[in-house]
Amino acid sequence: MRIVLDTNVLIVSLPSRSRYFPIYQALLDKDFHLYVSNEIITEYEEQISSRLGVERTEVKFTELLNLPNVHFTDPTFNWQLIKADPDDDKFVDCAIASNADYIVTNDAHFNVLKSLPFPQVGVIDANRFLLILSDLKNR
Repeated sequence: MRIVLDTNVLIVSLPSRSRYFPIYQALLDKDFHLYVSNEIITEYEEQISSRLGVERTEVKFTELLNLPNVHFTDPTFNWQLIKADPDDDKFVDCAIASNADYIVTNDAHFNVLKSLPFPQVGVIDANRFLLILSDLKNR
């Protein structure tokens, strides 16, 4: 499964006591492939460091970037599909460029993608993704 994680989902999945921690654990267990771009990594780093501090962010990033199921994508086209928050377009561009199955996000701005006939981009929230991961584990 090919996934692009919005920053809001990555951040809530990092704490081991979070109900969303199974998402991060599934990434560590290589249950899915995470696709990122340089823009996404930059945003991850900024947001995580503002919450965890520089030292813990470096540890998480070393762990994250060295996983064999984390893949860098360099989108060559900017689709500009999310008018309400153009900063979110980096996730859409990465998802399209990497042929991702889903963007996992809790941000309602991405709902506009569900009504577009082209390009088709799957969008699910973190709760739905937890159910998908649970189904995978139970097979």
